[in-house]
Amino acid sequence: MGTDAIFMDDNARPHRARLVRSYLECETIPQMAWPARSPDLNRIEHVWDILGRRIAGRSVPPGTLHELQQTLLHEWALLPQQAINDTIARMPRRC
Repeated sequence: MGTDAIFMDDNARPHRARLVRSYLECETIPQMAWPARSPDLNRIEHVWDILGRRIAGRSVPPGTLHELQQTLLHEWALLPQQAINDTIARMPRRC
C-alpha cells in the first residue's frame, strides 16, 4: 500500500471490535468515515454479488472450502474489468 492509503470497512460488528480499533490506531492506519449498513455505497460489495451470482449459476456448486476457493479464484480471473468499471460508474447515481 502507498503512504496515502486509507482503510475502509463496512462498520460490521467484527470491524468495530476494540482489538481491531486498537491495532489500527497503534499502526496509525488512517480510516475512512463510513456510514453503518451502507453496502450500496461499497463497490466491492457489488463485485462480491457478481461473483456470488456467477458461482450460484453453476450446475455443480463447490463442495469443499478448497473447491470454493478455487472456484472464486477462477471466476475472479474471468470477471471482465468492465463489470467492475460499471459498478464504479454507477456510484454518482447511488450518492
